[in-house]
Amino acid sequence: MIRAKRLSTGEELDWTGEPQGLWIDVRDPSADDLARLRAAFTLNRLALEDALERGHWSRAEQYPEHGFITVRSFTRPETPDEFTERVSVFVFADTVLTLSSAGTRALDAAWTLVGREAVNTPAEVTYELLDHTADSFFTLADTLEARLDALEEEVFRSPRQNPVEAVFELKHLLAHARRLATDAREATALLGRHAAASPGDLVRYRDAQDSYSRAAARLDGLRDFLTSLLDLHLNLQSQRMNEVMRTLTAVSVVFLPLTFMAGVWGMNFQHMPELPWRYGYAMAWASFLLVGGLLAYYFKRKGWW
Repeated sequence: MIRAKRLSTGEELDWTGEPQGLWIDVRDPSADDLARLRAAFTLNRLALEDALERGHWSRAEQYPEHGFITVRSFTRPETPDEFTERVSVFVFADTVLTLSSAGTRALDAAWTLVGREAVNTPAEVTYELLDHTADSFFTLADTLEARLDALEEEVFRSPRQNPVEAVFELKHLLAHARRLATDAREATALLGRHAAASPGDLVRYRDAQDSYSRAAARLDGLRDFLTSLLDLHLNLQSQRMNEVMRTLTAVSVVFLPLTFMAGVWGMNFQHMPELPWRYGYAMAWASFLLVGGLLAYYFKRKGWW
């Protein structure tokens, strides 16, 4: 049976150093905290360095002393930004140790399950942490999907607005999220291949790996949707430009014969029958209006204007 102990700076720790049947959660450890942990546990030096390094990517390894996995996820998937959080898990035979800078959503969710029937071993705790971390990617995907739907509606309702900046911002965020989900999937797969665990625990790890795979696939789909949305915007802009060019072309064609007639009557030849005629000016205007009106009516009937 796993018992939960939380070790944080400034908190009292009801722990005498026994390394059996425990889940110890350490947040922002001080030098004294690390010394107490090293005295109670045999921690691999490389794993501890990875756990303490800021911004380390997701990875897993089976060391002679213990199993180890560290995974990254988004801090606020409901309001997506680029801020991430990370938890590192040391898996011993009967103890699990987690290290983080300020805790994670997955830690808080899994902490409440300790001691229940489904979470009683280190492998089960590790699975819950990985599974809840994968859930954060699905939450992020839901949030981004809602934002993409709103952006698509905006593209159709306000074609004059330029969504390119928002599209590339979301595309950058999606690429970052997919990279994190893929790294976590590979780390979970590596842990499942090399962990000294029971067949049931290996099934749990494969289930967490599948969750990361589905999250990455969903993020891929959203990225493809963004590309399609950008293409749609460009096509709408091209269509609108074609309509403008068609209107301008129709106007130019209407004035083309009028310009021709004005040029003919504007020539300075001495013998032009219309020049001395009393109604020549009126006839010229009537010709302009008639030709222009007929061309405009024709284009309107054809739907070119």
